[in-house]
Amino acid sequence: MLNEEIENAQRLVKTDAYQMSVGEIINMYKDDEFIINPDFQRLFRWEIGHKSKLIESLLLGIPIPSIFVFEKEDAKWELIDGLQRISTLLEFMGELKDPVTGELRPPTALVATKYLPSLDNSVWERSDAIPDTPPEQQNPLSIPQQLSIKRSRLSVQILKRPSENSTKYDLFQRLNAGGIAANAQELRNCIIIMVNRSYANFMRKMAELESFRKVLAASDDQIEKQRDMEFVSRFLAYTYVPYDGKLDVEEYLDKAIITLATDNETKISGSAFNATFSLLEQAHGSNALRRFRDGEPSGRVGLVAFECIAIGIAKNLKKIEKKRSPVDYVKERIAEFWKTSEISDFLAAGLNGTLRIKRTVPFGENWFSI
Repeated sequence: MLNEEIENAQRLVKTDAYQMSVGEIINMYKDDEFIINPDFQRLFRWEIGHKSKLIESLLLGIPIPSIFVFEKEDAKWELIDGLQRISTLLEFMGELKDPVTGELRPPTALVATKYLPSLDNSVWERSDAIPDTPPEQQNPLSIPQQLSIKRSRLSVQILKRPSENSTKYDLFQRLNAGGIAANAQELRNCIIIMVNRSYANFMRKMAELESFRKVLAASDDQIEKQRDMEFVSRFLAYTYVPYDGKLDVEEYLDKAIITLATDNETKISGSAFNATFSLLEQAHGSNALRRFRDGEPSGRVGLVAFECIAIGIAKNLKKIEKKRSPVDYVKERIAEFWKTSEISDFLAAGLNGTLRIKRTVPFGENWFSI
């Protein structure tokens, strides 16, 4: 069985590999033949120390890891893995385009490194546009040093057509999952954009819904880390894509969100999301998904409450809306929920997400069906 699965999966992937110079890649980017998705550029977060170490490696002839690209239908290359490295090179040379305006972003000045302390304030060429480093303090690379970088070779791994699109999404997630820049939801956001940009916009509007934001009660830092989009993803996946309990929960979420973005159903799910969080907001406001102890809310919004309460309501919405007072019903069921003995099973120490949602989601669906 495993051998058959391996053979079937291998047929989905067609690859090739080239050795290319940095200069060739830069020229492809300038000619719009090498595509960095503008929405991914938000993940370009290397600090100047990391950027300087990359330039140091190229000047010293130290090999750097391969980059991965996907061959699009028009034969152009879309970057899958290597965003930090390629963006650093483009920015240092003054060739990186702003993802919003399309204008060239200011170049960078490097800092000293372990082996090349004289890299401090080194620039590709002097420029008034370099922030915090006036031209008289800049140390431009010599022509031989520039040529050394341009002639440095990178291994380019190419996922070629007709590899399935889902293979591109899987490869993007797997290659980027260990990076320092992005968390699981940021990578998932990128995948959604790759599948269906309009669905990504639909999810973003859901995340901005006033009642949802009030119930989620997320901090600015959590919003920055895409906590709101994570809960939208979980709502859609848990409500509309059955979980078989076999995949790791993060892989399940990735697979589910690709399915949903491909199907592009927004009317029913959008209405259910609005109605669910409207009920929760009316019932308890920002305390709706906090644990109740002795009748008082405490702690922060957690996944157990979200999976049992929010998803339980969403899966029983039609029944609940037929109640004499849907808001009073939700209040009552939330109050009783926190008194149940099953809570300890959901909050047990060391309980992983995969096992937890096998317990919480079915329980919540049953709890709000009464």
